[in-house]
Amino acid sequence: MTAVTTTTPARVRPARRAFPFGRAVAWTVMGLIVLVTLLPFYWILRTALSSNAGLGADPTDPLPVGLTLGGFERALGLQSAEEAIAQGGAGGGLDFWRYLLNSVLVSTLITGCQIFFSAMAAYAFARLRWRGRDAVFGLFLAGMMVPAIFTLLPNFVLVKQLHLVDTLLGIALPTMFMTPFAVFFLRQFFLNIPREVEEAALLDGAGKVRIFFRVVLPMASTPLVTLGVLTYITSWNDYFWPLMVSYSDSSRVLTVALAIFRAQTPATGVDWSGLMAATLIAALPMLVLFACFARRIVSSIGFTGIK
Repeated sequence: MTAVTTTTPARVRPARRAFPFGRAVAWTVMGLIVLVTLLPFYWILRTALSSNAGLGADPTDPLPVGLTLGGFERALGLQSAEEAIAQGGAGGGLDFWRYLLNSVLVSTLITGCQIFFSAMAAYAFARLRWRGRDAVFGLFLAGMMVPAIFTLLPNFVLVKQLHLVDTLLGIALPTMFMTPFAVFFLRQFFLNIPREVEEAALLDGAGKVRIFFRVVLPMASTPLVTLGVLTYITSWNDYFWPLMVSYSDSSRVLTVALAIFRAQTPATGVDWSGLMAATLIAALPMLVLFACFARRIVSSIGFTGIK
């Protein structure tokens, strides 16, 4: 009788995975970039929550010095002149809600009109065939290479001749209709729309205008929203042109009002707490707006397809 011996196979040890050195470096660099980006916002918040007296005593403390909401109260006009002066602020205060309304009206007017007219121009450059189309588009696109500072004086002369100085319409007029970037942005998307969709609509008896409003625009909702968010943020943050055109509270937007608030220097020095509080409140709507549409903006800029 032969004995059968069984041998247990040796356990194979799994190979040790190499340390992902490249990924670790990439995450480290990304973390440093995020830290550098968020540090100014933290310092604004820290200054806004501090008292002016505390900031003067210890300006380098990373935490709020003399924690208080007085800066936000002065920015929103919730303090009397005596209380503001007692806390190191200016007695004049800031008519925050008027300036906020002006910024909302100007940004909404620019965004709505620019999207509408830029979409029509982009569709004409992408789909309609007419003599000299590409040459006109190239000339129009060359406007992106002209620095904005060169157009300030001609725009101001035009607005003055139209008697629109110191009005909200005068602030919005130069960028209200269309911009080369907006037309280029939407044209690139319209070129990716299959022609079969428009041809099917033509066979159903729809005209070019109906196709544009009933077929093309609904398909372009993602780039339209992306362009709207980018345009709204740009018009909201604009400073130099509104500073040239507006002279009174009736047309002064929030960015210019912050500079006026900075100029109201009390005897004790600049109201840094109130100024940073007003700056944080002014930037907060744009941060929320971008955070809500960040994913859609990234996907739309990539021009990956039609949604």
